[in-house]
Amino acid sequence: CLIMQHALFIYLLPLSVDPASTVSGLLSIFHEQELTETIHDTDGHGYLATFVGKNGRFVVLRVHSQGLVTVDLQFYEDDDIAQLDNLLNALENKLKVLLNGNITRIKKLPALLRGAKVDRYWPTADGRLIEYDIDKVVYEEDSEYQNIKILHSQQYGNILVLDGDVNLAESDSAYTQAITGSGKENYAGKEVLILGGGDGGILAELVKQKPKMITMKVIDGCKKYMRKTCGDILDNLKGDCYQILVQDCVPLLKKYVQEGRTFDYVINDLTAIPISTSPEEDSTWEFLRLILDLSIKVLHPSGKYFTQGNSANLTEALNLFEERLGRLSCPVDFRKEVVCVPSYLEQWVFYTAWKK
Repeated sequence: CLIMQHALFIYLLPLSVDPASTVSGLLSIFHEQELTETIHDTDGHGYLATFVGKNGRFVVLRVHSQGLVTVDLQFYEDDDIAQLDNLLNALENKLKVLLNGNITRIKKLPALLRGAKVDRYWPTADGRLIEYDIDKVVYEEDSEYQNIKILHSQQYGNILVLDGDVNLAESDSAYTQAITGSGKENYAGKEVLILGGGDGGILAELVKQKPKMITMKVIDGCKKYMRKTCGDILDNLKGDCYQILVQDCVPLLKKYVQEGRTFDYVINDLTAIPISTSPEEDSTWEFLRLILDLSIKVLHPSGKYFTQGNSANLTEALNLFEERLGRLSCPVDFRKEVVCVPSYLEQWVFYTAWKK
C-alpha cells in the first residue's frame, strides 16, 4: 500500500488570522471533494480539523493563532493527481482572498511516499531529510556488528548504508581521495593499516602505489555489489601487498601495541565523529577515544593518521574531537580538509594527525 502526502504551508503576518472565520471560508472546497470534517478541541491554540473522503483521502487542516496555516493531504498512489493538485490550488487561492493580502509566504512541498518497498528517505548527519532516487535494494544482511544495506541510486550508483547511515556511494571517489591524503602522500613501500574501509575503495586506491603491506577489514557484500568502488581487490583476502582480516579491530590494535609494531599510515574509516556533544552519555565517543589512542600508539614516529570527521555544520562535535586530539598519550599536530562528497549532499571534514 503506497501512500503519498502533499503539504501546503501559508505563512501570515502575526495575529492577522481569525481561525474560525478562516476555516468556515474553506469548508465549501472540502465539501466539493466529498470530504467530511471532524473538528478537534485545541484548548484555545488555533483550529484543527481532519477531513476524510470515500476514496481514502485524508486532510489535516491546522490554523495556528500565531500566524500559520498548514494543510497536509494524504492519498493513495493511484489517486487522481491532477484533481488533488486542483484541491490544493483552490485552497491556496481561497486563502489569499480570505486573508486580504496578509500572507507573507506560501510553500507547497512535493509528495512524500510512505509504505514503499524501497526507502528513499535518509537523514544527513546534521539532521536534514534527503530524498534519494533509490529504486531497489541490491543487498541486505545483519552482520555480527551492524545492519548492512546496499541500495541502488540512479544518480550515485550503489550506496552502502550501515545502521541507517549513508556510508559511501560508487560516485564518492572524493571521499576516498580525502581520507588517503588527497594525492599528496607517497605510499610506495610503506606499511599501511586500514581500520574499517570495508567497501574496499581505500584498498583499491592504495594498492596502485605498491605499498609494502596493507592490513584491513572487509564487508562481504561490497565485493559483489560495490565493484565500481573496489574493483576486484576484495575477491581475494590476500595479495602481493595486502591482507584482509575479518575480525574486530580493537583486539588487533592492542596486539600490535604489545608487539611494538608500527605503521607508516593508519587510516581510520570505522565511524564518523559522533553527533552527540555529551561524551559521558555516548559510548561511541569512548570507542572513538580508544581507537584514536591505540592508532597513535601504533603509528611510526614519522607516520600519519587519517580519519573522517563529520558534517562541516556540526561544529561543536568537531571542536570536541579536536580537543580530544590534544589529550592523547603523546602530543600530536593536525590539519583538516573540507570536501564535498556527492552522495552525502553536505560538506564533510577530514583530519590528518601526526606525532610532534
